[in-house]
Amino acid sequence: MFKKILIANRGEIALRVMRTCREMGIEVVAVYSAADRTAPHVLFADEAYFIGSAASSDSYLKYEKILEVAQASHSDAIHPGYGFLSENTEFAQKVSEAGIVFIGPPADAIKTMGDKTMARQSMLLTDVPVVPGTEDPIEDVEKALSVAKEIGFPVLIKAAGGGGGKGMRIVDSAEAFESAVGKAQRESQSAFGDGRVYIEKYLEEPHHIEFQVIADTHGNVIHLNERECSIQRRYQKVIEESPSPFIHAELREQMGKAAVETARSCNYVGAGTVEFLVDKYKHFYFLEMNTRLQVEHPVTEMVTGIDLVAEQIRIAEGKPLSLKQSDVSVSGHAVECRIYAEDAANDFVPSTGTISMLQIPDGPGTRFDGAIRQGMEVTPYYDPMLGKLICWAKDRDSALNRSERALREFYIGGIETTIQFCRSVIGHPQFRQGPYDTHFYALHKEELHTELSTATDEVMLVAGGTLHTHQDRMKHSSQKAGAGESSRSNWVSAQMGRQKQ
Repeated sequence: MFKKILIANRGEIALRVMRTCREMGIEVVAVYSAADRTAPHVLFADEAYFIGSAASSDSYLKYEKILEVAQASHSDAIHPGYGFLSENTEFAQKVSEAGIVFIGPPADAIKTMGDKTMARQSMLLTDVPVVPGTEDPIEDVEKALSVAKEIGFPVLIKAAGGGGGKGMRIVDSAEAFESAVGKAQRESQSAFGDGRVYIEKYLEEPHHIEFQVIADTHGNVIHLNERECSIQRRYQKVIEESPSPFIHAELREQMGKAAVETARSCNYVGAGTVEFLVDKYKHFYFLEMNTRLQVEHPVTEMVTGIDLVAEQIRIAEGKPLSLKQSDVSVSGHAVECRIYAEDAANDFVPSTGTISMLQIPDGPGTRFDGAIRQGMEVTPYYDPMLGKLICWAKDRDSALNRSERALREFYIGGIETTIQFCRSVIGHPQFRQGPYDTHFYALHKEELHTELSTATDEVMLVAGGTLHTHQDRMKHSSQKAGAGESSRSNWVSAQMGRQKQ
């Protein structure tokens, strides 16, 4: 039984993991950079340790420093969250060598599935269908061009050592191939320190559908059904939902079995996600496996009632899964909207500044996983995601209506966010109908931005009235004794006093 867990991450995922730890009676240790001294995850933790300057390369990616903190704090285990070191093979190995439990899969599984070409090669030895393409990274452009011609344009050039849309290029013709390969290699090298790229067939009207899997150390592997992740910008997800409105029961069963086989093929342990592309003919193909908790895991939690972080922790403690495949059932429908500090009207450029006002929605079936507060500075150092709004209801229409209601209540002042963009998508007739694909944003960009402008004007009017009321209240309270602000300052000071340099 773990008594203390270090969370090697920041922001909303650190806070989300900490909450489950608290419910399980486990103490939590936070690490923080110079930019995060008073961040919510730091103030929430039982202990907090400074690990470096603002840049992630000097703090959250410094695994030697994190290991030092884990040993100094006598932590039993390390939870990596997602991003940063969550899929770093060397980190997972070093944690184990230090006698600390890594809450995630074995280093060998991370190595196999973290390298996209190695994962493809591994899956070709199974019965799981794989998107046609090259088995090895491109070394000879002319040979690669021959392969591209053989499988047919358009093709995708993809990074072998990373994801998130970086190092990815769609190529429509042989004439554009060499230039696209060069650009993809340079971008991949810059993003991941790994310039290797490979070719994959570009599918018609593709749907991005992923299956949640969990596996223990006793040989048990199950899946928790699918999430539809086809609403994307720059190949990165913005809105996810479960169940998918596109696939049917028979296809769900086939894909679920393929996801379990994928996990078994690499001796997987813990929570992971097997991602598939499904074409317009409902043929599915293995895309990749993410060897960590996904950003969108709350969607699955809302429809299954299973706490995935709690399962991760129990598995890491050596316990068998708490349920069998036959125990998994889905109730209702859930939708997640990622709230980014980005200007959607300006090609999703990241937005920085101070959160001047904050109104987080609440009510039945409404959950917000975030780590923000009024007065907090949003810096340029980290991923711009502020949190996720997840809404559950008895069916898809009700879940979408609830999401739209919650987004109307949501307001973050002082920075640009994707709140109104999510509203525009959820209110779009094509999205409401259900069978949308990954081209949705490109096809409806102009309509969405027209809706975005209207929604933003509406919010500014509402916010103006809210701000006026807020200022009236502040003026009234300032006439009273200043004990409130003093108390708040004392509380922050007390919290900071628990941080250990």
